[in-house]
Amino acid sequence: MAASEPLVQGTGRDGAGFAGVTAGEGPGGVRPYVGRVERHPLQPPVPLVLDPDAVERGVPVFGAADVSPLDADLTLGHRGEPLGERITVGGRVLDGRGRPVRGQLVELWQANAAGRYVHRADRHAAPLDPNFTGAGRCLTDDDGRYRFTTIRPGAYPDVTHHNAWRPSHLHFSLFGTAFTQRLVTQMYFPGDPLLPHDSIWTSVRDASARRRLVAAYDPGLNEPERSLGYRWDIVLDGPDATWAEEGR
Repeated sequence: MAASEPLVQGTGRDGAGFAGVTAGEGPGGVRPYVGRVERHPLQPPVPLVLDPDAVERGVPVFGAADVSPLDADLTLGHRGEPLGERITVGGRVLDGRGRPVRGQLVELWQANAAGRYVHRADRHAAPLDPNFTGAGRCLTDDDGRYRFTTIRPGAYPDVTHHNAWRPSHLHFSLFGTAFTQRLVTQMYFPGDPLLPHDSIWTSVRDASARRRLVAAYDPGLNEPERSLGYRWDIVLDGPDATWAEEGR
């Protein structure tokens, strides 16, 4: 998976899903996020009616043996310590009935503390951190729990809107039992003043669904003298389902 916001912007729900919405319809009068036109699909989706399993024969396969416990700590694997505020993010992956989803592959990617992604398409005038790559993954345990150690990402300019900045956020991807079930979403931080001005967060019309995208500070997840803890549960379906980017 590419650790890059530019690959996410302008696709799925934040693009085509609101293509006909006029300015000022979002909460607080924020213009809806439509992304860059050149990133929108030029061809219709390929139907899988005749052979729904065909896509599974042409994609990578991740097995449990491929995922190391060290993959969940994004601050490791480099020569030095990354810059920024160290955080621990954990929670549970649940189905629509509140039951834990075990063995779920959870991937995370993000910008660094300066708001810069490790990707050639990111032209934000902020420094890269040689000790931070910004991508990790883990498997949920028998209680559906996941846990990452990382750095709180910085804000960065939203080039699709004039003088706008994206709030700090983490990208999450969950694969279910097949790649066709993939869910991609974003987690935000409590008290961020940029949230009411963000075109992606405010594109979620339901206020309860927007609140569910914001993590809660949880002292129980703190690592003493090391990191602050944030709790964020992900619900895969049902009325309380976590908002997902359509088309991902």
